[in-house]
Amino acid sequence: MRFSSFILKNVRRRPLRSILTIVAVALGVGAVVSLVGISTGFKQSFMKLYGGVGVDLLVIKGRVGRQLESGIPESLVDRVQAIPGVVNVIPGVNDVISFPDADLYMVVVNGWVPESFVFDHLTLKGGRFIKKGDRRKINLGAVLAMNLDKQVGDTVEVYDGEVFEVVGIFDSFSVLESGSLVMPMKELQPLIGREDQILGMSVMTADGADAELVARVAKEIESLEKGIVARPAREHIDSLTEIKLASSMAWLTSAIALVIGGVGVMNTMIMSVQERTREIGVLRAIGWRRSRIVKMILSEAIVLGVIGAAVGIGGALVLVRFLTQLPAVAGLIEGDIPLYVIGYGVFLALAVGLVGGLFPALIASRMTPTSALRQE
Repeated sequence: MRFSSFILKNVRRRPLRSILTIVAVALGVGAVVSLVGISTGFKQSFMKLYGGVGVDLLVIKGRVGRQLESGIPESLVDRVQAIPGVVNVIPGVNDVISFPDADLYMVVVNGWVPESFVFDHLTLKGGRFIKKGDRRKINLGAVLAMNLDKQVGDTVEVYDGEVFEVVGIFDSFSVLESGSLVMPMKELQPLIGREDQILGMSVMTADGADAELVARVAKEIESLEKGIVARPAREHIDSLTEIKLASSMAWLTSAIALVIGGVGVMNTMIMSVQERTREIGVLRAIGWRRSRIVKMILSEAIVLGVIGAAVGIGGALVLVRFLTQLPAVAGLIEGDIPLYVIGYGVFLALAVGLVGGLFPALIASRMTPTSALRQE
């Protein structure tokens, strides 16, 4: 019998125990792939959004963990636009609201300048974009319009007592924008107590690939007003408290699940070694070396880990796809999990198998043929 066939036979010998171990590993790996995948996808959605529009710098108030707590003078926009090397400036305000009746609890409200190039990357699905002079008019992202069951001409109560007419529905390459709504910036500012203030601005330079140009522009922007910072898009996203918290919680939860999976593998392999004491003694008596015994036990543990990884990754992919269909999170997360996150899951499953099988393997390798054969 081949060594590999012998390993698979040993794994199948106790099917119920093996299945329970595989489930434990699958839960750990599935937690890593789904939770880390969602948090990573959330971060990549921001990068895709800023990259797709061509944003080189984001200007916000310094020492503020959450962008919604930021606030800089609106008059700063023209001064930034006048800096040599700056091509476009996108000022904006935003807020997060909820529609409990539709099970929507994190809907982004964007306040943009109507008839500006910020709308150029959007695809109009119906109606029109908001215009200068519009009052109580909004555009809905396609995902949000579907979840709210709204069409052009319908009304939406954005805030208590604040009713707006839907004049257009748009789609975007970014799921974050497709799940949001847009109103004129001047309409949103008083609703959130930000008259003559913006929460930040996106800056496009003449050449975003020119690091020296971008650095110079950032330095000049920061010199215009005390307390503001101009960061490259990636650096800004990495600094967001929400993304840091989501990533930390994802890894913490996954680590706990992986420990449980590792303990499950170790328990299974220890019991397997105890039940096969005489068998191991026979193998040692016919010439198997200790290293081959260790290899056998570790291989069995790794097989359990690999199968658990396959089940866990498959379950995570299905789960994330399912979550993207729920109104509560639609427009917040992407349905795709990055390949490197799946790679993390496979690597961790192998690590769980090795760590969980190492101690039982050492116990088995220290058995002498005589002592093992005396066991009943």
